[in-house]
Amino acid sequence: MATFNKVILIGNLCADPELKQTQNGVSVTSFSLAVSRRKVKDKEPQTDFINIVAWRSTAEFICKYFQKGKAILVVGSLQTRTWEDQNGQKRYVTEVVADEAQFVEKKSESATMQSPSPTANSSNSPYSEQGNGIAFEEMSSDEDLPF
Repeated sequence: MATFNKVILIGNLCADPELKQTQNGVSVTSFSLAVSRRKVKDKEPQTDFINIVAWRSTAEFICKYFQKGKAILVVGSLQTRTWEDQNGQKRYVTEVVADEAQFVEKKSESATMQSPSPTANSSNSPYSEQGNGIAFEEMSSDEDLPF
């Protein structure tokens, strides 16, 4: 029987993520993500607070570039864990283990990119990737389109 476990979330961080290290020196962070549910007619919008755990370079990336309140896209898988607390009580947690994290907001106005240059093949054009040989060229009208 085939199984599939993939979670994709966009939400806002509830607190600043804190980078920690395991005893073996592996980077890890855990945080909560506020994710709004679809609004149901005539009801107040609801928000879920999802526990996220990220490891290694993903954890380092999140801690370096994201703060409380910032929007983030997280891709990962759902996992449940159980353990016994100090009082011998059995505890359960359901969390998303993040495989990827991405920005969803635009850069701040102070860090905006310069406007594109008219020549797409010039080395300073934001539409040209020199390493991949990919270049986009501006077309004057829809009549020039090949389809």
